[in-house]
This record gives sequence, structure tokens and C-alpha cells, in this order.
Amino acid sequence: MTFASASRRFSSSARQDRGAVSIELIGALPVVLLSLLVAAQIVIAGYAFWSAGIAAKAGARAVLTGKGPRPAAEHALPGALRGDLKVTRENGVKVGVRIPALIPGLPKSFVYGTGSLGGN
Repeated sequence: MTFASASRRFSSSARQDRGAVSIELIGALPVVLLSLLVAAQIVIAGYAFWSAGIAAKAGARAVLTGKGPRPAAEHALPGALRGDLKVTRENGVKVGVRIPALIPGLPKSFVYGTGSLGGN
């Protein structure tokens, strides 16, 4: 076997391997994209939970000053989280925020934050 024939075999084999890697990448791409989408959905749910807590505390402060909790809670939330807002006054102020869904077909989900009206 000469150097030239061995070199041709190696380059032919390398081209075939590159094609296999491309096909594997195309096959793995949906899994990678779905993983990123799920991770982003988890981050959005955490942000909604954090925002619900801030809104509940704002609502509790409003109650302590003699105002209604709902306008204060709405004002404390970003615009994207104000839809389907739930505000109740049970043992403080409880605010429910709907989690925006990035993945189609997810059920409507809420996260809740609470704000106390004084005490511990």
C-alpha cells in the first residue's frame, strides 16, 4: 500500500464521518431546543413566583395604610403578569399570578405569594 492510496482511504473515511456527525447534530437538535425551552419555562415560573411575593407585600403595605390591596399588587407586577391576577385577604394578603406558558398545551398554572399584615 502506497502513501497516496492510504491518504485517499483516510480522506474518504473522514468525509463519511463528517456526514455522520452532521446527521447526529440534526437528530440531537430537537432535544437541545426542547431542553432550552423547558429551562426557560422554569425560569419564567421562578420569576412569576418571585413577583407574586413582591406584589403580595405591596398589597399588605397598602392594607396597612388603609387602601385596597389589589391596585397596589397590580402596580407592583410587570405588565405581562397582570392578567388573571388573584388577590385575597386571608391571614394577610395572598396574590396569585398566572405563569405565562412558553410550551403549547401546558395547563393554566398559578403561583402564590403572601404578605403579612404585621406581627412576626
